[in-house]
Amino acid sequence: MRIVDAQIHLWGSGLPSNMSHRQVTAFTTEEALGLMNEGGVDAAVIHPPGWDPNSTEMAFKAVRDYPGRFAILGSFPLNQPDKRGLVDSWRKQPGMLGLRYTFLHDPMRTWIADGTLDWLWAAAERAGVPIAMLATDSLAHIGKVAERHPGLRLTVDHLGGRGGLTTLKDDAAMEHMPELVKLARHPNVAVKATGAPGYCSGPYPFTSMHTYLRQIYDAFGPARMFWGTDITKMPCSWRQCVTMFTEELPWLPERDKPLVMGQAVCDWWGWKP
Repeated sequence: MRIVDAQIHLWGSGLPSNMSHRQVTAFTTEEALGLMNEGGVDAAVIHPPGWDPNSTEMAFKAVRDYPGRFAILGSFPLNQPDKRGLVDSWRKQPGMLGLRYTFLHDPMRTWIADGTLDWLWAAAERAGVPIAMLATDSLAHIGKVAERHPGLRLTVDHLGGRGGLTTLKDDAAMEHMPELVKLARHPNVAVKATGAPGYCSGPYPFTSMHTYLRQIYDAFGPARMFWGTDITKMPCSWRQCVTMFTEELPWLPERDKPLVMGQAVCDWWGWKP
């Protein structure tokens, strides 16, 4: 079974602006590889963080230096009209699978609702560029985007929650779940089951999240549910993030584990290592 982490950050300078990340000035490719090897993780999709202006080039170098181990979900500024043409050739960049944005704060959050980003959805659908997003307050609007653009593959990050941008734990962190489950009716919407341990106040195997993982599995199925970590925010090892899914979820069939643990996200984002 090939295990692929749907989201990690690598950086070489600066402290993370999100305090839930390890407050260190670097988390390098080599450090990540060592931990991935210890944890039994075969590959990972890098999301270059904004606090390091050189993080995108660092991600490209990781793709070049370690073929098959890394791919990228990148971004460009959405408020600069002269950048819009980048969408058409976005996936021609080595290792680049798609786009990823955080829509938790204004004006980004407003842009989903008021039509400002209609050009982005249309361009990405036309060019075959998948988009992932952290957008807890905008799940209903994402459903409308999915309906208008059935050829656009959308991924909702971090179980639909706020990831490390919240101090809420357990049930309080998952109050959005009914809105997330509604999105399952759109076949072009998937969910990253990333960062689950971080939402739990208890120790491994982080049982308060199991019910919500089951809800996502039942609604979206194994082909639209992607394991991952956002490892620099996790309260546990990479190995425990893996075994939480592979050993501690008795309702997850053996036949579906290869999909959830890596095959599905590669298929969804078109990664063929």
